[in-house]
Amino acid sequence: MNGWDDLDRFVRTDPLDVGCDEAIRLMHVYADIVIDYGSDRAAQRYPGIAAHFRACGPCAEDLTGLLLAAGA
Repeated sequence: MNGWDDLDRFVRTDPLDVGCDEAIRLMHVYADIVIDYGSDRAAQRYPGIAAHFRACGPCAEDLTGLLLAAGA
């Protein structure tokens, strides 16, 4: 990866994206909503976290793991 790739990723970042710290802090709440009501409802309630999970592969993998662990 070079500097241009980093710049391109930054420019494409959704302005709603809350970042890793906030997404991780509320991941368990987001996962509970996904389990109980579905991913659309979770994204509607927490659009910034949904934007982050769409953009951040490692955080999205953590969410997937949490959902799998919860049996969802």
